[in-house]
Amino acid sequence: MGPRIRKTVLVIHIVVSVALVGEVWGLVALNAAAVLTKDLGLAHAAYRLMPTLVFAGGIPLSLTALATGITLGLASHWGLFRYYWVAIKLVLLVAVICVGMFLFDPEGMAAAAEGARQAPAGGQWGQIAVLSTQIAMLLTATTLSVFKPRRKLR
Repeated sequence: MGPRIRKTVLVIHIVVSVALVGEVWGLVALNAAAVLTKDLGLAHAAYRLMPTLVFAGGIPLSLTALATGITLGLASHWGLFRYYWVAIKLVLLVAVICVGMFLFDPEGMAAAAEGARQAPAGGQWGQIAVLSTQIAMLLTATTLSVFKPRRKLR
């Protein structure tokens, strides 16, 4: 891959990765607002907005970050499995995607809120913990990108 194309892919990778952190943070804010408000209409609106944010932002951003990250790993001297930091970033991004797929359930929370006047907050706080875990993984990947530990995999 030529330098101009590599830089273009790198810019796309950085932009979508930063946007993904923002999207997950937006979900934390919406979820926290829904849990903490006494206004049932606001809580329902926040829960109804979450799937849109996930499908319009989270899924395309995470898959684009994955595709551009793999492309950069394969087309650069860093490789995908040559250095620990690259391999760990790949694992973290796949983990973020899996956590989002298997543990985050905004539609289930909205249904629970619909079923009760004041839905129990335990499930909603658990969802905030899931999202916070995703943010921690994304920030760890960002830190690895900046510091690039030079230790190689065998």
